[in-house]
Amino acid sequence: MGTFAIAFATVLTVVLLATIGLGMHLSFPLSVNSSSEDRYRRAVVGLLSASGKQLAEINVRIADTPRKLYLGLSGLESLAPREGMLFVYGNSGTHVYVMRNMKFPIDIVFIATNGCITAIRRATLPPDRTEISDLTRYRGRGQYVLEVPLGVASEIGLSKGDYVKIPVSIKLIAFMKRVRKYFRKMYQSFFL
Repeated sequence: MGTFAIAFATVLTVVLLATIGLGMHLSFPLSVNSSSEDRYRRAVVGLLSASGKQLAEINVRIADTPRKLYLGLSGLESLAPREGMLFVYGNSGTHVYVMRNMKFPIDIVFIATNGCITAIRRATLPPDRTEISDLTRYRGRGQYVLEVPLGVASEIGLSKGDYVKIPVSIKLIAFMKRVRKYFRKMYQSFFL
């Protein structure tokens, strides 16, 4: 076995063991919904002004799987004023959100990797029977996206350039998504 192959196997083993270890140590309470598909990890994120002043804390459901990222808050009846959903991506990028099957309007907060808010979009409900292709697209750039009830951002004075304090446990989820993507790509280039 060549030196490169041994190094690759060693790194792969370390990453797999770290992933298993992180999975054991990153335990989050789950919601008590009846379906396992409706279960979300939960966390609290802090909203901070650009100067570091605490504006609010938001209890969030974490959307970190393809299914949860797609569904988001669709079908949910409402959110409490200090409740939301945090979408976690492996890398920063441009993301587009629509109000598909939504029952209440929301603020959509796009957040860079460092927690800086890059954009806030006010998403109102579309008219009844709007086709999916006709829904308004809300675009922004970031690694995380926070959805909260409409008006929360303006109520607490949140604006572009302010910060969202992302817990380390959520940053680890994003990191592991990047690691899995990297090793999937490496595996495909070597073995497929």
